[in-house]
Amino acid sequence: MTAAPRSEHDLLGDRDVPADAYWGVHTLRAAENFPITGTPISAYPHLTAALAAVKEAAALANEELGLLAPGKAAAIVAACREIRAGKLHDQFVVDVIQGGAGTSTNMNANEVVANRALELLGHAKGEYRFLHPNEDVNLGQSTNDVYPTAVKIATIFAVHGLLEAMSVLQDAFAGKAVEFRDVLKMGRTQLQDAVPMTLGQEFSAYAVMVDEDRHRLDEAVQLIHEINLGATAIGTGLNAPAGYAESVRRHLAAITGLPLVTAANLVEATQDCGAFVQMSGVLKRIAVKLSKSCNDLRLLSSGPRAGFGEINLPPVEAGSSIMPGKVNPVIPEVVNQVAFEVIGNDVTITMAAEAGQLQLNAFEPVILHALSQSITHLRNACLTLAGRCVEGITANTERLRATVENSIGLVTALNPHIGYTAATDIAKEALATGRGVAELVLEKGLLPADRLAGLLRPEVLAGSGAPLA
Repeated sequence: MTAAPRSEHDLLGDRDVPADAYWGVHTLRAAENFPITGTPISAYPHLTAALAAVKEAAALANEELGLLAPGKAAAIVAACREIRAGKLHDQFVVDVIQGGAGTSTNMNANEVVANRALELLGHAKGEYRFLHPNEDVNLGQSTNDVYPTAVKIATIFAVHGLLEAMSVLQDAFAGKAVEFRDVLKMGRTQLQDAVPMTLGQEFSAYAVMVDEDRHRLDEAVQLIHEINLGATAIGTGLNAPAGYAESVRRHLAAITGLPLVTAANLVEATQDCGAFVQMSGVLKRIAVKLSKSCNDLRLLSSGPRAGFGEINLPPVEAGSSIMPGKVNPVIPEVVNQVAFEVIGNDVTITMAAEAGQLQLNAFEPVILHALSQSITHLRNACLTLAGRCVEGITANTERLRATVENSIGLVTALNPHIGYTAATDIAKEALATGRGVAELVLEKGLLPADRLAGLLRPEVLAGSGAPLA
């Protein structure tokens, strides 16, 4: 038989709450009020764990300052540690996008922690006279310092995952750079033949781009380590005792293992979302450059016979329901779409940060949602691109060499030796007749055969100065 619901009371009156729910009346109302995305805050495990870490640190600080009885503190800490270990995440049910600047998220956390702590103390859920969600779990806190602090901690750990994924992708590109170091090809500018290079140089550039963005992301995440815990409602620290801000920061740093610092001006820190805007801008930069690289992969693998056909992407699925044998570049395509999403999320974060008024930004929930999506999806995209595409790329070596030998762009390498005017004439004649540049240079006696052969060595054409093989 289903247990009878328990009755809980709040500002608006009494409501029945399912007997087995660890959340309470505030969470119930929030779940009813915000049927927006269908995505609960538990969809972001880093956030759920971060909320528990904040509540644990607050309990330890309050006990240290003599404000919370040791028994209550121990129960709260034990409940929080269970949540950080992965338990009860399904009880964090409020929609990730909500009104109230994150109050519903904070109340959801308070209620889950309180009810689990009550069980650990030998009481039933909802018996708040023994341990209260607001008076005990939320002691010395406000949503306005708990929520942004938890968002920052969640963001830091999510970014660590993205940084690791970017390293995997960088290594994949770098591996191909070594594998293709002696594969000569034509470089292009504005989709027109430019000058020769190696396929290895092309892939090396992709590896360097990822590496550069990893460093920019690591710089941006450092700004997220500044927190406003202890600020309470607007940054004045109202209802938080002397020494609380430093005590809770110290405990939170120990719990998370992060070098967290308290903002110098808590009034500023409580209303400012600049660090999130900075982070989103770096994520957009990563997305733009990653998408550009995927555009290149799609173009270089186009064909296979009527396009560039210079490289082969590993086939991962049939490409058409009507065209037999067709294989599409689906992995670069999905990464492109992640990039588009991240760029759109950056606009959302920008507008939400700008929309803050006076001492608080009420729109941090959508900042969290957009930022978490961007970080998580970019991480997944990097791992997918590396493992299901880049690592399996092969080169059509003979086709690449033929394009170099037949390209009019080859004349650029001879320009310093035969002069711009003669080089231009050779280019025009080669284009008109379809004959090769080297053939025409020899025919007109512009260079002796041995010198021409030296100038057209792959390592010279690619600018490496050393043998490629």
